[in-house]
Amino acid sequence: MDHKRTPLMEALKQHNKIRPISFHVPGHKNGAIFPQQAGQFYQPLLSIDVTELTNLDDLHSPETVIQEAEALLTDFYQSKQSYFLINGSTVGNLTMILASFKEDDIVFVQRNCHKSVLNGLKLAKLKPIFIEPHYDEEWRVPTGISKASIEEAYKAYPTGKGVILTYPNYYGFAFDIKSIIDFCHLHDLVVLVDEAHGAHFIAGDPFPPSSLQLGADIVVQSAHKTLPAMTMSAFLHVNSERIARDKVRFLLQALQSSSPSYPLMASLDIARSYIGTYSDIDKEYLKQQIKAFITELKGITSISVLYHSTGGDILKIAIQSNRGLSGYQIQKNLESVGVFSELADPYNVLLVFPLLKSEVEFHLFEITNLFKKALEETDEHIHSDRFISQKAKQTFTSLMVGYKIQEDTPCRVIPIIDSIGKGSAEMVIPYPPGIPLLMEGEEITEDKIEELHQLMNLGARFHGGAYLAEQKIKVFE
Repeated sequence: MDHKRTPLMEALKQHNKIRPISFHVPGHKNGAIFPQQAGQFYQPLLSIDVTELTNLDDLHSPETVIQEAEALLTDFYQSKQSYFLINGSTVGNLTMILASFKEDDIVFVQRNCHKSVLNGLKLAKLKPIFIEPHYDEEWRVPTGISKASIEEAYKAYPTGKGVILTYPNYYGFAFDIKSIIDFCHLHDLVVLVDEAHGAHFIAGDPFPPSSLQLGADIVVQSAHKTLPAMTMSAFLHVNSERIARDKVRFLLQALQSSSPSYPLMASLDIARSYIGTYSDIDKEYLKQQIKAFITELKGITSISVLYHSTGGDILKIAIQSNRGLSGYQIQKNLESVGVFSELADPYNVLLVFPLLKSEVEFHLFEITNLFKKALEETDEHIHSDRFISQKAKQTFTSLMVGYKIQEDTPCRVIPIIDSIGKGSAEMVIPYPPGIPLLMEGEEITEDKIEELHQLMNLGARFHGGAYLAEQKIKVFE
């Protein structure tokens, strides 16, 4: 198939050519009715922000241009069936969990998963067994899991129905997912993969292999994270007959808006074409630009530069302070000169390098000068308490208060210091990256409380934890 084509985008451009008069939703009427002070930002986009008109198809019942666009997506990723998502990878995670399991199923879940995976587990009323990830000493972050961990958990829970993996993690770490997939299929376990940060892996070396290529049954990808797609746009790939496609289709129309955004869908069409035409020349150009960028950063004496030379995602680069600054402080310094990073944690600032093509100019000198300005002007050595991330003491754990029990269990708000040994009644999530420190129903340990206090003292932002400012937390009775 011709991956230069973008059938949905082409149809929208053709529709726009006739200078259409709108007597349909949305209310801005192709941009004719829109506040003047915002128009300069929105106007070019409003002309394609339309609805399910003749010749523009319908996401939830595609027959023409959207059907063709999704066929191109399916062809490129070599899945059984691929879908456009306009509610992000979140709706993809919810869909693949609800489509793959039944209430009370035991499911093995990588512990450093996104909060949307946990929400899916709760909605499906499953019994998760959480597999603790390994830990990278240099980056000081949890990474992936091993086949041995899955084998150990399966031996303890032989009635398990499947596994939910996060590959790669937020920091670009990949792991031997192939051996896990093979083990799971040998024991008739379905494999779900949150590959939100790996939509570009399909391009091949120098990137890790996509879990789709390695046999995962169903995979979700955030196209907007590394491809040129708009925020909230994602892909869902059904990759085996173990997944009921009719159930997937029902869930996608039930969980997503019945008025899907055409700008989002068109950007997915464009993103697929972008990666679908990514050449060896583009890869060489990208590698050269990344190498030059890292070389420039290494010239800044106040920081260390971490990157994946082999086995991980080369788009993910982290910097750490050599002068006692936390990642949050480095991030603040960068923002003072107009450089905005993907995230900060107690140690790292994470940078996501653009997936450049050879014709895209990267202003290396100008950009690295901003880094130097922000980081070299920090002359004095800053002494700060070093954050110690807690490493897992067990290979796998289960919830102290299961999802079904939670519905009938009263809660109360107590001082954080008194919560050790109790079951958390809320998720406490440093955001980004969106990986819960405390899960709803999980036992609150002394280590978790110590880590929570360290994060709070360093200025981390949280989703959940409504009472943290009062030094309190909600627990189950």
